[in-house]
Amino acid sequence: MPKLLIGLGLALVILTVYTLVECAVFDRKRIRGLPRWVWIFVIVLVPLIGPLLWLLVGHGRATPTTRSFRSVAPDDDLEFLRGLNNGGSVKTDSGENRPFNEKDQQERIRRMEQDLADLDKNDPTPGKGGTAGTAGVDPTKKKKNEPGEGEQPGRRDA
Repeated sequence: MPKLLIGLGLALVILTVYTLVECAVFDRKRIRGLPRWVWIFVIVLVPLIGPLLWLLVGHGRATPTTRSFRSVAPDDDLEFLRGLNNGGSVKTDSGENRPFNEKDQQERIRRMEQDLADLDKNDPTPGKGGTAGTAGVDPTKKKKNEPGEGEQPGRRDA
């Protein structure tokens, strides 16, 4: 019987020290019920019930306002979907956001087509018109041994 009382007393001391240290270093935003200093007094002054109350009541979980940082698919992201309701927005020259419209889309497509046309004009690859050494070669007919063209051994998409 004395060994049992000594064991229980030792377990109580270990539980009290554990809960006291945990309460002292626990995140202040996650402590529930009472302020930290009150919890420390309860743990120290009420021997068995204080630590148990801390573990059951005061030791709170993460608040529901804390967001988990898992990725969300665009069709599940409400902020993303809200932005699509107005067709998105575009930044003006003055730095303001305004709703994105069909005219902006057409202008963007025109600029991209112009950029591609400029890149094609400056392309020095053989087989394109206007490069040296290609006189008499039909630009529509390409060699089958050019990389990325024709059927080649080992190609998976052929």
